[in-house]
Amino acid sequence: MINLFKKVDRLSDFSDLVTDVHSHLIPAIDDGSASLEQSLQLIKGLNDLGFKKLITTPHIISDFYQNTPKIINKGLVLLQDAVKKANIDVEIDVAAEYYLDYDFRKKLDEEKLLTFGTNYLLFELPFYNKPQVLDEVIFKMLTMGYTPVLAHPERYTYWYNDFEAYNELKNRGVLLQININSLVGGYSAQAKKIAEKLIVNNMVDFVGSDTHNQHHIELLKKSLKNKYLIDLIQKGNLLNKTI
Repeated sequence: MINLFKKVDRLSDFSDLVTDVHSHLIPAIDDGSASLEQSLQLIKGLNDLGFKKLITTPHIISDFYQNTPKIINKGLVLLQDAVKKANIDVEIDVAAEYYLDYDFRKKLDEEKLLTFGTNYLLFELPFYNKPQVLDEVIFKMLTMGYTPVLAHPERYTYWYNDFEAYNELKNRGVLLQININSLVGGYSAQAKKIAEKLIVNNMVDFVGSDTHNQHHIELLKKSLKNKYLIDLIQKGNLLNKTI
């Protein structure tokens, strides 16, 4: 455990977070793990880094990954059985990472969406073009009883010169989940800069590994020495541990 009264220059692991809320571990249903064997390697890697619970969040994208709750829950059972047989001491659960595309509003109307915690709904946006319907969809999620959690807000290029947009999201009731690996240059220099600024301004609600492959596990190990992540976890305000 971290001593909150003493600054440290590195973390021993992620055990204070308890839960990873963003990963792609169900085999062969999106751009994450390609096989059950790989899934177990990634789960073991995350568990070795201190996570006691993994909420894996397959992509749901109408034009690419047409996953459904039925497909995802079937994958969950497969993973849970494999983890038990492999004697890995970690809890596995699922939600989904919903892409705000042309079909998302229809899903909101017609389906019970996959969430985690107290009805937290993880969603992502296009990286290069802000959806014109974003405000409308946020309002709809909220009125339907979901708490919107925006995945990796540091990666959306249209807000790189508009930091006030993040304040507006927070004011509208959207929670922000940054990717841990953004802090060690896992995506771009600008994504790293925005993630750091969100931390400095106390705007981060969740962190996630967004694990797709072994490279992401190696970056997580590197992030244990990141001063921004250390400060963020030491503040004790992240919601990961409440899930």
